[in-house]
Amino acid sequence: MKAFLLAAGKGKRLLPLTETIPKPLIPVAGKPLILRHIEQLKLTGINEFIINTHWLADKLQNYLGDGSELGVQIHWSHEQELLETGGGIKKALPLIGEEPFLIVSSDIWTDFDYISFVKTPLSNEEVARLVLVDNPAHNAMGDFSLATESAELAKDLSPLCMPSPANPNTLTYSGIALVDPRWVASWRFGDNAFPLREPLFKAIENNQISGYYHSGEWSDVGNLERLQAIRDKLEVE
Repeated sequence: MKAFLLAAGKGKRLLPLTETIPKPLIPVAGKPLILRHIEQLKLTGINEFIINTHWLADKLQNYLGDGSELGVQIHWSHEQELLETGGGIKKALPLIGEEPFLIVSSDIWTDFDYISFVKTPLSNEEVARLVLVDNPAHNAMGDFSLATESAELAKDLSPLCMPSPANPNTLTYSGIALVDPRWVASWRFGDNAFPLREPLFKAIENNQISGYYHSGEWSDVGNLERLQAIRDKLEVE
């Protein structure tokens, strides 16, 4: 299995840090975020990575190289113009291949158990499986609902739904997903740049997406305040 690490964004909410440091190289607990992801995923047996780049791409590529010093193989997918999440994944499809792959946002910090997550293959009905977490303060309304009475019952798989009166309890998409590349190949949009939510919403309507609830540690290191919060938390621990 390969992993696709999303690393192209500028990180405008982390300015002025990201004027000179690509967001994935910002350190948390003494280690760049993207390096922690590579090390975590390597423990699951994943040793081949695709990383998309745009802002300060040369610094990211110079730091990680081809991955050989880490005992992995890294392929780079550079975007001359930022393609957003969906467009970036679609562009990298030739590097991804034909087997289901992991998507991981490089600007999160988590203790997620990838081994448990990938041990169950995607079913014939699933085009993707999304990891969901409790709603953080900055996303209090959440993103999606699980078709179960409570998230605690959905540590395995559950159909993913759009929030509605019938499914009012929402959770937040963590930035981690297991995806069938055949679904990605089917995406048809007029513009090369598009968000993941466009194909995602359509697949949810067709009952093709499942959810997997993670109750452990997770933080979106999306701005200076949240970056400092996770740094403070880990220093205390």
